[in-house]
Amino acid sequence: MTVEQLFRLPDLGEGLTEAEVLGWKVAVGDTVHVDQVVIEVETAKAAVEVPVPFEGTVLKLFAEAGSVVSVGEPLIAVGAAAASSSEETGGSGNVLIGYGTKEEQPRTRRRRSKATAATAAVAVAVAEPAVTQAPRVISPLVRKLARDNGIDLAAVKPTGPDSIILRKDVEAAVAKPAPAVDGERIPLRGMRRAIAEKLSRSRSEIPDATTWVDVDATGLMEARKVIGVGVLALMARICVAGLARYPELNSTVDTERQEIVRLRSVNLGFAVQSDRGLVVPVVRGADRLTTSALAAELTRLTELARAGGLGPEDMTGGTFTLNNYGVFGVDGSTPIINHPEAGLLGVGRIVDKPWAVDGQLAVRKVTQLSFTFDHRVCDGGVAGGFLRYVADCVERPLVLLQGL
Repeated sequence: MTVEQLFRLPDLGEGLTEAEVLGWKVAVGDTVHVDQVVIEVETAKAAVEVPVPFEGTVLKLFAEAGSVVSVGEPLIAVGAAAASSSEETGGSGNVLIGYGTKEEQPRTRRRRSKATAATAAVAVAVAEPAVTQAPRVISPLVRKLARDNGIDLAAVKPTGPDSIILRKDVEAAVAKPAPAVDGERIPLRGMRRAIAEKLSRSRSEIPDATTWVDVDATGLMEARKVIGVGVLALMARICVAGLARYPELNSTVDTERQEIVRLRSVNLGFAVQSDRGLVVPVVRGADRLTTSALAAELTRLTELARAGGLGPEDMTGGTFTLNNYGVFGVDGSTPIINHPEAGLLGVGRIVDKPWAVDGQLAVRKVTQLSFTFDHRVCDGGVAGGFLRYVADCVERPLVLLQGL
């Protein structure tokens, strides 16, 4: 009867956890003896000849030349006759890689009782598996595979010998479907899908930057009463004036032709919250309208948006966007540019705050302006200049609005 003895890649020292097979010195069917070199492997340190601690007939070779084997994985199966005595098959059992086994110490021969011999045989039989048992080691390749896929190795069920985690174990963990989320799944469709796609495209294509400033809006609130238009209309007028001074921001980038396209007309978009979600109607030719005409167009488009009556032509072709998110009771934001435009101005809520006026502390109407711009069309100096101009106009709007 043939007993299969399995020899695994032993610990090669210095923290090495795997080796590449350079070539076999034996083939299936060959007879091998204890400490015979059967395989040559290469580690990160050197090429090593590995001897086998068994004798018998080669039954199987588990690795091919060029393959990478982890410590503890099977290398070769050797068949030995079941009748072999422990002295014939045991060898020293302690493999010193590249150097054979330890030299046996001389010992005195003496008679042993049958019971003693049987006990010794059992001891050898029990001890043999421990010789070839490898520690639980994971190869760097397996570790990298787990790290790249965000897999926690502590949660991976090992299938390798001696509880070693193999590559296939990590691959199985990667392929395993994520646990079902305990919540409601809402299809991304219609307006929500369009918004998601546009904002995602903006984030992925436009290298944007945001700058902001707190301003005294007391004068803006006074101008609102004098002129009889809303804050949105006044901010729209100020935006148009700022774009006339900084035309670099009324532009778009043609990525295919690698060109910045400066646009002659200002088509001003403004954000409106409707029952269908956020929409951005566009006032075409805003730079050619008077303040009152601009206010009237903003009102008309806002009413259409809230009634769900905007057509595609009302929401396309914008060159710059204004977002008055202060109506939601927030102070500031980092706006996302409405692709393919080059800038977006955000206006926070207007609230009473302590403010220094001519060296004296006073309570003023204060708001925060946030400006996000496409860094491809201009540098920070242009963006900062635009925002500072807008801030100055918010603080002294009547000077700007005279004659408009």
